[in-house]
Amino acid sequence: MAFLLNNSSISSHFRSHSKTDDALALSRRGFHVEPGPREKALLAEDAALSKFKSHKKGVRRVKRIGDVLTIIVVAGCCYEIYVKTMMKGARED
Repeated sequence: MAFLLNNSSISSHFRSHSKTDDALALSRRGFHVEPGPREKALLAEDAALSKFKSHKKGVRRVKRIGDVLTIIVVAGCCYEIYVKTMMKGARED
């Protein structure tokens, strides 16, 4: 019986701390503030930097080719592992 009382007091103790932790977490959490004029100027598009962007068709094509080659290599490795395990299983029989 004393064990049940100890468990309930422990659980109530944790519940009371979780409420205060939530309040502390909310108070530490920053509130959204609109950026000022300086921040907006820093985040604005700059025409001088537009020629350095990597959103050109050639870059997209190279990225796509790299993705396809990666998929082919991974598929080939998986196939080799599959063949090796099948050959090993066939030798044991």
